Amino acid sequence: MTAANPVTLPLSGYKARHVRWSVDRKVATLTLNRPEKKNPLTFDSYAEIVDLFRAAAKDKGVKAIVVAGEGGNFCSGGDVFEIIEPLTKMKTAELLDFTRMTGDVVKAMRACPQPIIAAVDGVCAGAGAIIAMASDMRIGTATAKVAFLFNRVGLAGCDMGACAILPRIIGQGRAAELLFTGRSMGGEEAERWGFFTRLSKSETVLADAQKLAQELADGPTFANAMTKRMLEMEWAMSVEQAIEAEAVAQALCMETEDFSRAFRAFAAKQRPVFEGD
Repeated sequence: MTAANPVTLPLSGYKARHVRWSVDRKVATLTLNRPEKKNPLTFDSYAEIVDLFRAAAKDKGVKAIVVAGEGGNFCSGGDVFEIIEPLTKMKTAELLDFTRMTGDVVKAMRACPQPIIAAVDGVCAGAGAIIAMASDMRIGTATAKVAFLFNRVGLAGCDMGACAILPRIIGQGRAAELLFTGRSMGGEEAERWGFFTRLSKSETVLADAQKLAQELADGPTFANAMTKRMLEMEWAMSVEQAIEAEAVAQALCMETEDFSRAFRAFAAKQRPVFEGD
């Protein structure tokens, strides 16, 4: 299952077919845009999202990424009639191809060196909740409803890395409750539990996410990529191993021109202008 429209670089000129993609001042915005159905995913949109994140990892012109939904909702998960119904007619090998492809979305997002910020409003369910979870930060609204509802359709909560990632964001017990029950987590609860970084108003949540993304894109982007990489790698490390890995990572960052720029700006009592090198 691959996108019908091959993703080409630079991504600033790429015309997506199954989602909306735009790049403005080093910030890319991926918008799930089927608002009439609360932005569900299809086989094609899954594949295109994977391809976009894999291409973004190689695009030097993209320094941060925002993921959002059109029309007051983030994403309602897999389309019932375009995904769920066909899955009930597939054999094991085909089903495994599908579940591996959906997992590739999360793998591509986590491997992408740019920080990813989800702007979450309204319904954020199933695979939509997973995409929000796989982002590095999430700005939500009080009216958002986040639901890992796999068990409600007879499936396990262990979907697309949920059992590995969600406990690290909100804690094992809280993650277990959401994954076992499939209940909705309201926006204020999501902020209180640490799933949302902060809350915004529905009319400003996308702009707020893009503003944060712009701040990161204007920052020391090599160092940002290193931070993301270390956050990922250190899940499987002891504290001693993590301290050593961070020593190596920080030494590499100290060799960058951005580090020297920061010193020169500090010495001149100016604000540094980072260029990511």
